[in-house]
Amino acid sequence: MKFETLKSVLACTLLSSFLVACSSTPPASTSTGASSGSATLSTDSVATGSIDAGGVSGSDIDTTDGIETVFYFDFDTATLKPESLAALRTHAQRLIASPVSVRLEGHGDERGTREYNMALGESRGSSVKEFLVLQGVDGSLLEVVSYGEERPAALDSTDNSWALNRRVEIK
Repeated sequence: MKFETLKSVLACTLLSSFLVACSSTPPASTSTGASSGSATLSTDSVATGSIDAGGVSGSDIDTTDGIETVFYFDFDTATLKPESLAALRTHAQRLIASPVSVRLEGHGDERGTREYNMALGESRGSSVKEFLVLQGVDGSLLEVVSYGEERPAALDSTDNSWALNRRVEIK
């Protein structure tokens, strides 16, 4: 009887852990205007960062003029914010004019499971790729790679650090 009780408690604990780890808010939807080639995106998800004049190490993309190459996301989302779009449009124009291979590296913060953060990083990278393709960039030039929580920009477990880790980097 003790074994059966222990077995039931263990099963409930595992089920509860699974449900907590898998819970999330549904992603904000993006709708695209296929006929106009533009995207309508939710207004509450990604802020931008900028890179110094030295560029990004190993990058195929020109970053010497200070155009943002890092795009930050809100918690548990893969939706671009309006302030990201201007820099992404500039990148799209350059990639159309001078095609080069580009890697879109998706990242997540340390919260959630490793697998969940890998999937979220992939979704974030795919959101950037989808926007660039809608602007006319050849999708075969864009490679999406997810690092999940494995390559944090900041190591602290604070809201500010987590915000820096939820990003896509164009390289």
